[in-house]
Amino acid sequence: MNRVIFGLLVALAGLTVAQRGPTVAPLELSQILGRPTDRTVTLSVFVPEDMEVFVEYGRRKSNPLAASVEKPVEFLLDGLQPSTRYSYWLHTRKKGQASFVRGDECSFHTQRAPGDTFVFGVQGDSHPERLNRMYHPGLYRRTMHNVAASRPDFYFMLGDDFSVEHLYNRDDLNLRTVGGLYRNQRNFLGPMARSTPLFLVNGNHEQAARHLLNGKEDSVPVIVGKSRIAWFPLPAPDGFYSGNTEPVEFVGLPRDYYAFAWGGALFVVIDPYWHSPVRIDAGIGGKQSKDGNRGRKGGRRGDGWAATMGDAQYQWLKRTLEQSTAKFKFVFAHHVLGTGRGAVELADLYEWGGKNRNGEWEFDKRRPGWAMPVHQLFVKHGVSIFFQGHDHLFARQEKDGVIYQETPNPADSGYQAFNREAYRSGDVLPNSGYLRVTVSPREAKVDYVRTWLAKDETAQHPNAEVAFSYTVRPRP
Repeated sequence: MNRVIFGLLVALAGLTVAQRGPTVAPLELSQILGRPTDRTVTLSVFVPEDMEVFVEYGRRKSNPLAASVEKPVEFLLDGLQPSTRYSYWLHTRKKGQASFVRGDECSFHTQRAPGDTFVFGVQGDSHPERLNRMYHPGLYRRTMHNVAASRPDFYFMLGDDFSVEHLYNRDDLNLRTVGGLYRNQRNFLGPMARSTPLFLVNGNHEQAARHLLNGKEDSVPVIVGKSRIAWFPLPAPDGFYSGNTEPVEFVGLPRDYYAFAWGGALFVVIDPYWHSPVRIDAGIGGKQSKDGNRGRKGGRRGDGWAATMGDAQYQWLKRTLEQSTAKFKFVFAHHVLGTGRGAVELADLYEWGGKNRNGEWEFDKRRPGWAMPVHQLFVKHGVSIFFQGHDHLFARQEKDGVIYQETPNPADSGYQAFNREAYRSGDVLPNSGYLRVTVSPREAKVDYVRTWLAKDETAQHPNAEVAFSYTVRPRP
């Protein structure tokens, strides 16, 4: 089969019937940056047809690689200097061409010095499978162009960007179809992520979950875990990043929780899904599959204490926060406890806050060996903002000096505030857009940058308007 045709089939197979049409873009060349450090960055390149590619950056050139439509190729751009912006160019040569063609100029920044001012961005759940309910491809592209215009040093996606349930329900979940979901996202992210390194956060709909492991190479979390690593350059523990050092069978390191320093800030990503022995939120299924499972695979947990980030991740989180002297500490996860609706409304519960649903303290009995609940760790060690997704709106709350920031969807053309009733305090606004965070030595400023389709813009509400803004100062 011609590889171009094969690649198109990969893309189509990863989409629901409802998505085929406006969300299916032709195969595009995409460049995604990831794993930035003080002296390196990784560039992932996907090509729409077989060709040779190499990267020119600074005064250096990489060796050419043969690239195909089957999966991206990665280039490690090394030999860089800290706190420096670099330009780079991708060179491509198709079969039959005599010479390489130089692409557009792109750029990236290496790790900032502690006194530097810089920008990073955050978005909530993009949910591309929810076409016309929570997702508009044109609005998503506009959000990405708004992000690119701000030139952030990097960008966080807080999960539920690669939902696989519809593939499971039609017995069509495999590396090819899941790869189609990840490839399709690259078309939208590429205009931004070619000059802004991308960090992924695992969400409940990705189904990269420990409770679904069954010792087989074709299990759901194995397929998802392999796809995430193949299609996006995610960080693993090394001299720059700390994180999960426990491999998953058939996957290797899942690259799910990690931390790094940048400028005067510490960035920490946490994930309960790869570690909880029970299902945390939305299960997988609804129809009977070939393995005989029906309904929500994994079962609804009856005890809120059963779901957990696990001992190893908790102890790593504790060490990471207490050993950091950064002025600002930012923590990212898909959601408080990985489930439920709201933010501070849930922050007193279970391993996050220490109490059961009746308000009774059970932490010491339920989490022996843990110093204190997660929220109390945040308070003690000066976490500035906890960023979460899952609830599909903008909401800013505060508890004990810690900001709980729910992050808006980037592509909801209905401009709704989903789950508004779950937030009983704070500042709440509807979708869509992203958060732009400017970090300086004196303060961190959070701007909610709204995105509007051209037909929905007004003089009072133009595209890329700042709908809400606030600042936080360094915590003692």
